[in-house]
Amino acid sequence: MKRSIANRWFINTFSVMIIALILVNIVAFYLVRSNYYSSVYSYMQAQANILTSILNRGYEDTGSNTSQLMRQLVENFDKKETLELMAINLDGDVALTSSGFSLSQKIDMPDFEEAIKSDDGTGSYTGSYGREKIMAYTVLVQSQNNAYSAIRLVSSLDKVNSHINTVITMFVSVSAAIILIVFLSGMYFIKSIIIPLRQIGATAGKLAQGDFTVRIKSETDDEIGDLCTVFNHMADELENSETIKNDFISSVSHELRTPLTAIKGWSETLVEENDPETAKKGMRVIAGEAHRLSSMVEELLDFSRIQSGRFTLEMTNMDVLAELGEAVLIYSEKARKDGVRFIYEEIEEPAIIFGDKNRIRQVFINIIDNALKYTDSGGKVEIDVVFTEKDIKIIVSDSGIGISESDLPRVKTKFYKANMNRRGSGIGLAVADEIIQLHKGSLNIDSEVGKGTTVTILLPLAKASEHERMNDIEQ
Repeated sequence: MKRSIANRWFINTFSVMIIALILVNIVAFYLVRSNYYSSVYSYMQAQANILTSILNRGYEDTGSNTSQLMRQLVENFDKKETLELMAINLDGDVALTSSGFSLSQKIDMPDFEEAIKSDDGTGSYTGSYGREKIMAYTVLVQSQNNAYSAIRLVSSLDKVNSHINTVITMFVSVSAAIILIVFLSGMYFIKSIIIPLRQIGATAGKLAQGDFTVRIKSETDDEIGDLCTVFNHMADELENSETIKNDFISSVSHELRTPLTAIKGWSETLVEENDPETAKKGMRVIAGEAHRLSSMVEELLDFSRIQSGRFTLEMTNMDVLAELGEAVLIYSEKARKDGVRFIYEEIEEPAIIFGDKNRIRQVFINIIDNALKYTDSGGKVEIDVVFTEKDIKIIVSDSGIGISESDLPRVKTKFYKANMNRRGSGIGLAVADEIIQLHKGSLNIDSEVGKGTTVTILLPLAKASEHERMNDIEQ
């Protein structure tokens, strides 16, 4: 059977608390009873000491028989409402009682027997006399010229036990109140945990079934509220990822269909036509579209390697400006045909970094390709290089359509495309950002709709000793 949090709390916490309170009440009962009984015993002992003192003083004053004094003490005993005073004769029988009742038969007096055997001549007994609970205290007296051997005080414990029961009832009532309060507060607390957890479980089930619109209503600002907030954030990310994935599938399908359609169409044309000019044009189109397909496949492979942790770099000292120049050369003719002004002043001084030259060139190609892709005819793409003490900045700016403020934080997200009307898979920029990060650099994007986009690549320069070593190798 499934064990819920409530069941575990009841077994592990609530039941332990109940057992602890039961033990506390048991200990309290014995402590209270012991305290009350000790008070009664002390009171009886004090009264017995007073009586024996009177008897001893009377014997010393008269030096004769004290039987008359004993009778007077018993008959005039002023504590008879709470204690009964008995005079025990030399035969061990009760001869006089302060209540005036004579005992018709011999009774058991364990306290008297204890007093006879004890060194101090005292004895006590707590027990039952018929149906009544009593406490008795006996003290031996001087027996010379005296018909009595001891005096005995007896007290009923019914009132004492009634007080004890009242105190214990209060303890039990308080314990019951504590149990009830803890139970109610505990159930409320557990309910405040279980309900959000059940909501999270139900919502997670819906997310697993593909419903990314569900959210959890957070009503607290504690850890449960934080969990609900984090869960909702996860749902937002999943919904966003699902949207991006669907857009990516749509985009890639479109990107793949376009070159495949061109390749298929020109292949059929080449089969039917024997014209050399047509064949030359068709092969040029097929080669271009094949290159486009190859670039898309490489981007997808790079993404797969990044996701699986198999993305590796072949690091060495390299001239980053040489790779930038190669990328510029590749797109110069394309920029001219598209009517885009391409501005770049080549720098003769080498800029040595420690990196993978093929991957760095891939980044430059991706950034420049994006700049040209989103810049219409008549616009411009400008590349600037800025040296700092320890870094080099490559700044690629264009006068293209720009990126909206809402899309800007997500343009480096895998599969995300800010403009679905432009060609591309949406993962090239994400791969480029990953490559730059692996080179301990940064790739930042600033953009404004209608004014263009600026991409700043920051890479750390190699140390001076590495510069010198590279120069020696080149010489």
